[in-house]
Amino acid sequence: MNRLIAAASAAVMSLSLAAGAASAQDFRALAQQDLQAARDALAANHPAAVIPGAPGEAFRNWIDAGYQDALGRVGRVNSGDSHAYLLRYYANGFRDSNTAIRPTYEGQGPFFAIGWPGLTTAWRNGEYVVSYVKPGVRNLPPVGSTLVKCGDKTAAQLAEERLDRWEGDLTTEAGRVRTAPYLLWNRNNPFTGGVPSLCSFKVGRRDREFQMQPQPADAASLEAAYRATVYVPPATPLAVETVNGRPWVHVHSLADDAGWDAFFAAVEAQLPAIRGSQGLVIDLRGADGSSLNATSRGYGLANRIWTPEFTVSRQPEAGSITYRATPANRQWFVDTLGRMQADPRFVQESSAVIDQTQAIVAAFDSALAANQATFTMPGRPSVPDTGAANPVAGPVVVLVDAGCSGGCLDTLDLLTRLPNVRLAGSTTAEDTIFIEPTVPRLPSNYAELTYGHKAWTTRQRGNDAPYTPTQGLAYSGDAADETAVRAWVASLFQ
Repeated sequence: MNRLIAAASAAVMSLSLAAGAASAQDFRALAQQDLQAARDALAANHPAAVIPGAPGEAFRNWIDAGYQDALGRVGRVNSGDSHAYLLRYYANGFRDSNTAIRPTYEGQGPFFAIGWPGLTTAWRNGEYVVSYVKPGVRNLPPVGSTLVKCGDKTAAQLAEERLDRWEGDLTTEAGRVRTAPYLLWNRNNPFTGGVPSLCSFKVGRRDREFQMQPQPADAASLEAAYRATVYVPPATPLAVETVNGRPWVHVHSLADDAGWDAFFAAVEAQLPAIRGSQGLVIDLRGADGSSLNATSRGYGLANRIWTPEFTVSRQPEAGSITYRATPANRQWFVDTLGRMQADPRFVQESSAVIDQTQAIVAAFDSALAANQATFTMPGRPSVPDTGAANPVAGPVVVLVDAGCSGGCLDTLDLLTRLPNVRLAGSTTAEDTIFIEPTVPRLPSNYAELTYGHKAWTTRQRGNDAPYTPTQGLAYSGDAADETAVRAWVASLFQ
């Protein structure tokens, strides 16, 4: 709780400082300026603008229509929060998981609200279900009730109005899961309003109306509500433990600073047990794979458990990558190459990556000189089966949820091709074919634009396609009930 209060205080301080700095300029003007800059940068550099096909068509439809939509709302921007929300609205409208606009200051955390009705909803089995009720708040629907409507809007209409694009992408299952806690909260978004006043819930077999009285948004209650609704990874995201007699390998983060050296050492020390006939669990719930090295972290784990000789021929084909030839995109690779060459360890261990990046810069130079809009580079060729034996004797359950994103999905591309591996849990996040994000700062200095600047058009997994466990391996219970989750996973080995 102390950590949350400190984080909330820091966020308020950051916003106060931002507001003070911007008071003479007007957040509306800053929002308009940032929207224009984001639109121009995407039009000039994003590969979807010049690559034919469905993803490119959706991009081209929204880049100007969404810009005009967002501009029409600028008049309601009056704070740092509203500035951030409007930019997020525009970015999320591309329905592209690698396109985002985020504050450069410490903004709203996942537990943030300025008002709420004392309850929270979760997205479960296609409905918004009450997942938490604050103790002591009376006349609220019980946990397990299903939201039917608020006022004259159905639950689905309410979610589209209050959550879609503002908090996430509700065209995806993962987006619905991640945004569900905020459906009835007041997150200080002037475009969507505060706490709804009168809502109807199905309680048992009957529909009942409840007055939604705004409650004090104390930090401890909001955090408890969120944690009762969405799986939150533990503070130590990488670990190996024994659960129900078999190794449970926790990989709840793919970030560079998660402690990989110690974790890989622990995996290697326990390989006899991990590879045993009793089987193992690889837990990728919440594994945000947005860092540049996320995929290599996931592959590094697979190579240690199965050996590189066994996994190399089972890796998905890289195919080819299409680059949009612009000076800004070229500069990203020049800067990346400079960082690689300045890191002695990277030079020693990854000289092939440096050579490849140099070849990409040279290809940019050739394409720009020839006025080409794009150029294509071949990916890693497939490797024939080496004949190496499978060192893992038992069945493997890979546990996933809506928090598995980016490089986590790349890791699943490999793991799901290995023998005796079953994917279990709930639908993952999605991952666009427009990869390797670049992050330019917008003119206000209060926001950064993120977008993938090259297109993996030949990727075997489709654009923004998630992984969904098959019937019998899909968990439909309370994602926040760790005891229930572990009992369910144990049943998969019976």
